[in-house]
Amino acid sequence: MDYTESLRGVLVRKINKTERDLQQLKLDYCRFVYGITHRSKVTYNESIYLVKAVDLESMERSETGEWSKPQVSGVLLDCEQHPVGKDITQIGKQWDLVA
Repeated sequence: MDYTESLRGVLVRKINKTERDLQQLKLDYCRFVYGITHRSKVTYNESIYLVKAVDLESMERSETGEWSKPQVSGVLLDCEQHPVGKDITQIGKQWDLVA
């Protein structure tokens, strides 16, 4: 029984590490492929938002192995690029990166 419990513990640690590594790889993919981070500015519905969160779980894998754009949420910015309030808006995947 000790061997089984020990093996179980090792496997759980390996799974947890692999899941953390996958999350980091998805973050890197978002940053380098889409240019998106939690401080990026995106346009959506003719408005500019400051990204506050990137939903990595929303990314879907295509048949070619590539990942889709993630859903993001952010704070609306005014004309001078200052936050308008503190309300966070779910933007979804239909955003474009502000250059």
